[in-house]
Amino acid sequence: MLIHPWDQASRDEWRDLLGRVDFGQLIAPGRGDYPVVVPSHVIYDGDAQIWLHLARPNPVWRAIEQNPHVVFSVIADHTYVEAAWNAEDGVPAEHGVPTSYYSAVQLRCLAEIVDDPDGKFEILTRQLARLEPARSDRQPPSAAIETDRRLLPGIRGLRLSIESIQAKMKYGGNKSVEKRQEIAAHLADRNGPMDQAARARLLRRSGLAE
Repeated sequence: MLIHPWDQASRDEWRDLLGRVDFGQLIAPGRGDYPVVVPSHVIYDGDAQIWLHLARPNPVWRAIEQNPHVVFSVIADHTYVEAAWNAEDGVPAEHGVPTSYYSAVQLRCLAEIVDDPDGKFEILTRQLARLEPARSDRQPPSAAIETDRRLLPGIRGLRLSIESIQAKMKYGGNKSVEKRQEIAAHLADRNGPMDQAARARLLRRSGLAE
């Protein structure tokens, strides 16, 4: 991933994003012609580990057994910046060059497969505590619950220990503050599916009030 100096995310920024966004793609290169790519919910421990579980038949297990070095990738707060909006000062709007704004974090990790029941229950408990709504009556996973006991052999857990991080937040950092303010106003007016999230990130990174 190309990261210009003005797009480099700080440690606080990428940790905040991982604490907020809990879905991404696990990429396991294995030794095949193509990597195995698996979309999944995960839990970030706030420090140096990612936890998740997947179905036992998933092809990712063979790839991890062949090569435990994996990448977990998250993309968030993304939007399209229209050509006219992005035109440089003095350039006609019809000659503007469009771009994309986005946050991207790629975690290079060492994967550890978790097959012992206690370890799997621990991962499931953490995931449910994070993902289930406050109103949920779901009890913590346990061998005392018949459905949990019956279904547990059908999954495997993963602990991903983070070894290095690439984190990019591309929000016009090479543009003037005035141009970024203009683009933020356009995003507010358009109000598309991800426009408000991207606008908020743009304003924060520009030191501007939301």
